[in-house]
Amino acid sequence: MTPTTEPMDLAVAFRRLTPGRRVHGISAVLLPYTPEGQIHWAAFERHVDRTTRAGLDVAVNMDTGFGDLLTDAERIAVLDATRRTLGSGVSFFAGAFTTGPDMVAGYHHAIAAIVAREAIPVIVQARGMHALSAAKKAALYARICAPAERALAFELSPVFAPHGEIWDEDTFVRILEVPKILGAKHSSLDRALELRRLATRDRVRPDFRVYTGNDLAIDMVAYGSDYLLGLSTFAPEAFAARDRALAAGELSFLTLNDALQHLGNVGFRAPVPAYKHAAAQYLHLTGGLESDAIHARAPRRPGSERIMLLDCALRLGAVADPEHVYAERVRPFLSV
Repeated sequence: MTPTTEPMDLAVAFRRLTPGRRVHGISAVLLPYTPEGQIHWAAFERHVDRTTRAGLDVAVNMDTGFGDLLTDAERIAVLDATRRTLGSGVSFFAGAFTTGPDMVAGYHHAIAAIVAREAIPVIVQARGMHALSAAKKAALYARICAPAERALAFELSPVFAPHGEIWDEDTFVRILEVPKILGAKHSSLDRALELRRLATRDRVRPDFRVYTGNDLAIDMVAYGSDYLLGLSTFAPEAFAARDRALAAGELSFLTLNDALQHLGNVGFRAPVPAYKHAAAQYLHLTGGLESDAIHARAPRRPGSERIMLLDCALRLGAVADPEHVYAERVRPFLSV
């Protein structure tokens, strides 16, 4: 007699593999520019509003917002524009940079401006940190955090920016021991290393949040990471919908995640820093921005990139009339 088995409900199987969890999603917001090379403040405020309305928290002055290329005055203006857009009482995150010889003083200056706008600082690495031992590096972070009630740390692969550095295990453990640091953005683009970060976190400080910055493995949220991604600035509503599906244990998480990962694989190809122009191109062809202008010193993608980005948009249902979009926002750029 042939044994019989009842078909397994796919949603039940999915929930067994990936228990529903509520993800803290933070989007590193693109800073748009005008074709004349000025910050497009109206477009920026619209995109911040769009992001928070979608259900994601906002992070500004990050790599996606050209934080390392802005002047101190421009970073403060971004903070003011963000607070003005969100209104009082809405939390947001902001990158804290320094390039001066006195790192502590430089970070304290940046953090003071962030805290004054009731935002949470994200400590972006400086080149001067690279040569420090694990103990000295963690002690430096503790001193940097002193003016803030809470902060996030940020380890950034050098493929994004030369001031970035991926910590060794000893440094990460010591960062976990800094009380004011509530989490860390991990942008190694290495899934195995991030899984080790999660295992260490679970062992040493379970309440600490690891925010994936791996735009090439955004399903890390199913393994215990939260996220602070540049990719989410391309399509904040789709990310929010994906997160809701994960929390509900719905199979639509897989479909949305696959479509968003396709977008990430296209947008974050080498040279990786050019993803910011890919974001502007995508937002332009899907109607989110008036142009694809970015910071003058940021690397660019060719106009032909829009062919692949249109395919990404179609997979996400982000364009209603693909023939019109191709004619108006793809074909004219193919020779650029």
